[in-house]
Amino acid sequence: MAKINKDLRINERIRVREVRVISSTGEQLGIMSPKDALKLAREQQLDLVEIAPGATPPVCRIMDYGKHRYEQSKREKDIRKKQKVFKVKEVTLSVKIGEHDLNVRLKNAQSFLKDGDKVKATIRFRGREIVHNDLGRTLLLNFAERLKEDAIIEQMPRMEGRTMSMVLGPKS
Repeated sequence: MAKINKDLRINERIRVREVRVISSTGEQLGIMSPKDALKLAREQQLDLVEIAPGATPPVCRIMDYGKHRYEQSKREKDIRKKQKVFKVKEVTLSVKIGEHDLNVRLKNAQSFLKDGDKVKATIRFRGREIVHNDLGRTLLLNFAERLKEDAIIEQMPRMEGRTMSMVLGPKS
């Protein structure tokens, strides 16, 4: 028979006085005792599964529970396969970054965005640079402006301690 799921009642674990039974083809067989319903399921070499425990009386279905679980896991696997997983790649900048270094970071960010990943642009303020966080914000917005063909701003620049970061996502 089938492996028992702890939150689902199957076969002998159904402990109520009467249940509404649905056959394996989907037709209603009526209200009967769980013992009689289990006997019907055993004759067909299937399981009696409680599908609506909150109803009065609870609704049970005659089905192959092992096959049901297998098909359910296949559906879940297909759903997980179709989901797009975004990786977040980080590009670190500095308030005093040179033009060439900035171009290198831009090129890296462009390649990450083309691959479908998100880019987190971060500036770490050192020492007294923290006083000039407006320069950092301007640099990040300039960075985003230069990537506007490939990216959209998902999170505007914001301070977190001594770092300021901004998240850019790929354009669809």
